[in-house]
Amino acid sequence: MIADRLLTGISQLVSTAGVGAAHGAAMSALDIIPDAAIAIAGEHIAWVGPRTEWHGSAATEQHLGGRAVVPGLVDPHTHAIWAGDRLADFEARVSGVAYETILARGGGIRSTMRHTAAASADALLALAEPRIRALMRSGATTIEVKSGYGFTKEAELASLSVIATLASRCQPSLEATLLIHVPPADPAERPDYLAMVTSELIPEVARRGLARAVDIFIERESFTLTEATAVFAAARANALSVKAHVDQFHAIGGVELAIENGALSVDHLEASGPEQIRALGECGRTVAVILPGVTLHLGIPAAPARALIEAGAAVAVGTDLNPGSSPLYSTQQALALAVRLNRLTPAEALTAGTANAAAALGRGDIGRIRPGARADLLVLGSADWRDLPYTLGASPVAQIFIAGHEVSL
Repeated sequence: MIADRLLTGISQLVSTAGVGAAHGAAMSALDIIPDAAIAIAGEHIAWVGPRTEWHGSAATEQHLGGRAVVPGLVDPHTHAIWAGDRLADFEARVSGVAYETILARGGGIRSTMRHTAAASADALLALAEPRIRALMRSGATTIEVKSGYGFTKEAELASLSVIATLASRCQPSLEATLLIHVPPADPAERPDYLAMVTSELIPEVARRGLARAVDIFIERESFTLTEATAVFAAARANALSVKAHVDQFHAIGGVELAIENGALSVDHLEASGPEQIRALGECGRTVAVILPGVTLHLGIPAAPARALIEAGAAVAVGTDLNPGSSPLYSTQQALALAVRLNRLTPAEALTAGTANAAAALGRGDIGRIRPGARADLLVLGSADWRDLPYTLGASPVAQIFIAGHEVSL
């Protein structure tokens, strides 16, 4: 075998066993190879194994100094496109002001939507690029980015176009998702808004290739099950995958509806109970995405990840990077928080941030270190891979390879 690059000096090469999403107990099953080597050809992994078993040749050999190597992290849930800030909201909330009062003062999510809709594409790009770079420095080599703060058709298309521009300029791979986030404030306008989303916005997004999936927020204060059903139908009719924000505050049937519609993922789940846990445990496709940054920032109950895993579900972890509920700019820290707040083990956290996060995006070519996968790799600063979910307040990532090339941190 002839490779472009051979990576050696790897104390531990660690990756989730198997293929596809790992469910239940399988989330703890890791393939760990001591004194390993990785051969890279082009953008992909050509061979992995013990250093002593490599008998090919490589154009270059790079010694990694006896450090551990894990797959590049996959962040399956971010809202990195926004303008304005929510600092006044933060100060008011921690001082005990009710969210309804914050909304009445002109704050909350609708303030972010006003600022985002008013911002130019250049301004949104300038704001979003450093956010993506921060996530990359924390170890994210693939990042999902949602729209959803634009609200109008024109503003949503503009946000998705910014994501497309970011994808052409940034080193991490970006996955764009159209998010149908909040309904009109006036209930009388909801039917017309839903008609615009299903008959105009979703078809245009599909026609222009601006997103691969459609997400919708199903909640008492947001969209109903009936409205979500219409959005899912429009997405499928336009060959787009579906996802859903569900059970953040109330369990109103969003998990079950999303599973029925073949959703790639259901995200949040802080309010999920035994019925939702059971449904996800029995589901063979839909990934449960937990977002511990929300629990930390808002002080709400943590998603029941331990119960989900024990029920046989596939659990993934994301940052939910956004200005209102999770200003978390580190995918690695999301894994560390999932261990502390959601009771994942270190092995489960690694799987949740790699193989299962990839499955939540419908991607089978990333999230594992195996022949044929894209060569997205993290070299840690130590010889033990467990530093990845252990470290708080600093990055344990020393080097990053994306598609076979080392990137500058």
